[in-house]
Amino acid sequence: MNIELLTLAEVEGISGREGNFNVKVRQKSRIIDMDKCIACNLCAEKCPKKVPDEFNEGLDKRKSAYIKYGQTVPLKYAIEKETCIFFVKGGNKGKKGKGKCRACEKYCPTGAIDLDQDFQDEIKEISVGSVILTPGFKPFDPSAFDTYAYTQFKDVVTSMEYERLLSSNGPCMGHLTRPSDGQEPKKIAWLQCVGSRNINKCDNGYCSSVCCMYAIKQSMVTAEHTTGDTDQAIFYMDIRTHGKEFDKYFEQAKENGVRFVQSRIHTVYPGQDGCGVKVEYFNDQTGERVKEEFDLLVLSVGLENSKSSVDLAEVLGVELDKYKFAESSSFAPSATNVPGIYASGCYQGPKDIPQSVTDASCAAASASISLSSQRGTLTQERTFPPEKEVAGEEPRVGVFVCSCGINIAGTIDVNELVEYSKSLPNVVMVENNLFSCSQDTQVMLKDKIQEHNLNRVVVAACTPRTHEPLFRETMKDAGLNEYLFEMANIRNQNSWVHGKEPEKALDKARDQVRMAVVKASMLQPLEHLSVNVNQSALVVGGGLSGMVSALGLADQGYETILLEKADKLGGNAWNLASTWRGEQIKPYLEDLISRVENHSSIKVYKNAQLKTNKGAVGDFVSEIEVNGEKKAIKYGIAVVCTGGQEHKPQEYLYGQDERVFTHLEFDREMSEHAPALDKAKGAVFIQCVGSREPDRPYCSRVCCTHTMHSAIKLKKANPKMPVYVLYRDIRTYGAREDLYKEARELGVVFIQYDLDNKPRVSKDGDDLVVMARDHILYRDVEIRPSYLVLASAVVPTEHKNLVELYKCGLNSEGFLQEAHAKLRPVDMSVDGMFLAGLCHYPKPVDECIAQAQAAVSRASTILSRSVMPLDSIKSFVTENCDGCAICVDTCPYGAIGLTDYDVEGVQHKKIETNKALCKGCGICEATCPKQGVFVHGFTNEQLRAQVHAALENV
Repeated sequence: MNIELLTLAEVEGISGREGNFNVKVRQKSRIIDMDKCIACNLCAEKCPKKVPDEFNEGLDKRKSAYIKYGQTVPLKYAIEKETCIFFVKGGNKGKKGKGKCRACEKYCPTGAIDLDQDFQDEIKEISVGSVILTPGFKPFDPSAFDTYAYTQFKDVVTSMEYERLLSSNGPCMGHLTRPSDGQEPKKIAWLQCVGSRNINKCDNGYCSSVCCMYAIKQSMVTAEHTTGDTDQAIFYMDIRTHGKEFDKYFEQAKENGVRFVQSRIHTVYPGQDGCGVKVEYFNDQTGERVKEEFDLLVLSVGLENSKSSVDLAEVLGVELDKYKFAESSSFAPSATNVPGIYASGCYQGPKDIPQSVTDASCAAASASISLSSQRGTLTQERTFPPEKEVAGEEPRVGVFVCSCGINIAGTIDVNELVEYSKSLPNVVMVENNLFSCSQDTQVMLKDKIQEHNLNRVVVAACTPRTHEPLFRETMKDAGLNEYLFEMANIRNQNSWVHGKEPEKALDKARDQVRMAVVKASMLQPLEHLSVNVNQSALVVGGGLSGMVSALGLADQGYETILLEKADKLGGNAWNLASTWRGEQIKPYLEDLISRVENHSSIKVYKNAQLKTNKGAVGDFVSEIEVNGEKKAIKYGIAVVCTGGQEHKPQEYLYGQDERVFTHLEFDREMSEHAPALDKAKGAVFIQCVGSREPDRPYCSRVCCTHTMHSAIKLKKANPKMPVYVLYRDIRTYGAREDLYKEARELGVVFIQYDLDNKPRVSKDGDDLVVMARDHILYRDVEIRPSYLVLASAVVPTEHKNLVELYKCGLNSEGFLQEAHAKLRPVDMSVDGMFLAGLCHYPKPVDECIAQAQAAVSRASTILSRSVMPLDSIKSFVTENCDGCAICVDTCPYGAIGLTDYDVEGVQHKKIETNKALCKGCGICEATCPKQGVFVHGFTNEQLRAQVHAALENV
């Protein structure tokens, strides 16, 4: 309702200023009338012209009349003038009627195609207050590298091409085959850093940040798309799995047999009979050159900005860095040099999905602050038809089976499942769809509900976690209560699990649909719930992230309370000298504190702690203690920014010798005793101290960059000083790679170690002695430095009290858990709560600020409303409740309490559910011995019916 989507459109100019821009947009003709197109596919089916399919990386063909892919939004076809026979042969180019073919026009059933029109681009003038740039990235083209023979051998493919080979709607339809002969590959190699960390031919000196993880992911999922065992090897320089939970995934890949070979491939030779390849590389374990044959070689290509993205920057006057990404500051991550124009995603530099989603919310927050005075003036509310009353009607169930391309249909015989579903009680219609979640299918589903007078709907498709809200919206569009809907997850819980057992998968799918139908037949309409929103915020933690969050909320007009447990604001930022870009942190921090403390909409409490919490999203009530005095506060949302801290090591003589420092301690040492650097006889940095080990199996993300900064400072202060870095993998991701390059150029010596051969530190008289095993020479290296700096882990603060108060989640390392790593990276599992900064995971200053602003954006979606809807799947008390309170004790969300009631003068107790707090998890129902509490949509009767349905054929 509030988003206007312009496809095939390009920005040609901009005028005005922040708050009042006028943007000139050229929208190219689609040729096909969008209002008449019903996405029936007849135009593409009848079109005789085949062209390379760019969505599938040119690995197969599409037609000149086409859609990009099956779930395109909007799902409307277009005709490509550059390849269409009609236009190429002179049609509509001053030679009207000279063009040939016109098959699409002839067969279009709705008259959406009229090739006699004069197709002109449409120029639109759009008035906006802010502009956010998210033009994405372009995969690097490895054609320039002769070494990898990409243009010579068919079985050398890019990682993007390999991704399409794996895809269920790709050229192989999900069953992996190699391009040369269509045979299934049994031995696959990946080569990392193609088009990244390279200044030889491509000038992309940066790390593309995502390649290591996507190569590992591809190696892990390959087994799902092949039969039998596959031998997989990843050739790398450094493995950069620096994101949250990423290192665990890396270790899991090694356990699953993926080989990690630290070497660059020297040469690629043709395989036997022109199929596969033979690669030559140096094995540093044996000191020999090795030639090894592979069926397929995947080039892990990096990310770069496209020419059109560079041109866009020129049109808008946006400055780019030397790598042609949007220039930004660590302190304003989304802002460009043009006020009111913001950048997000890979336009700023390579980044993964969680960071891209976070940055998108960050840019939205930045844009919304300047537009806050106009909030809601153009907003349209979506309306739905009156809800049909179905109480008392016999169930009329419609079953919609999804093929999901071949995600489901490649394993389960969906036609057979459709026929089986027709035999089930209360089922009056069944239909199979290619993609049930696509726009056209949603329209069709609505029409079928009305045509067949359905009052219950079952969709057999994928996971309700991601798609149930979409189908519920369609139910409301059709005039039905959204809770008269049930999903059977035949993808995630079936076809993806039993890909090699199609007959058993079909049997299981029958069971799943039968269970869903019997439950759907018992569903009843549920009351629509809502909660009034207290349009004020609480921010817990007064560090950098907390202050940015508080300021972002207050600048939009929301009253904000900021709690800080210490006696001053700033947190860990006081210990940092500069960002990785070299920006001085102290002046920014002092200005930020001043703005926070003097903001009329921010109430700052120092020496403050949360003591209690009640309520839920929109209406929290907490007791805080400030300097020993207790206060009650009310708020609608909370942003948690409780930070982290530097781990204090128990090794390498830390705490036993004054020359052994942690990173932050050494920063102070360099600042306070700079003259001593001239006399120092050397410095050693040891990486991954307390990180990437069994106790803390995660990368602390900031340490490698911090070490590069410090090592560079030492070499510039005293070029003759020997500086050594003992490391496992250098993880200077993104443009931070420039620091690694500069350190090497200045003469910093890098020696790699592994967990089996960690450095050893001892004392010899007055000398500090560091022993390291050189992995190239296989000899011990003895270093006697003046300074030993330990890149110690970042660890979370203690969250026990917070978890008890809000019932939020922690991961196994003690960091606060987000609701969904990719889709909701700043939301917590508790509605109305958000997180930012080190409490979520170690991250540098710019990412902390971006996440804080993202939390502001997400929180504003709640605070901008006076009333917000709630999900109706909640627990409810029955007449059997006798107030035993077992469910009160077991409810993980604190949603159930006891209440008194009077019967003929006798006092009784029963439970009462806080609808806003209840998550419908069902623990209360499972623990109640007397059926005194049920959950709507999951009553004992409904669950019992599903169990009986599951066991029907046993």
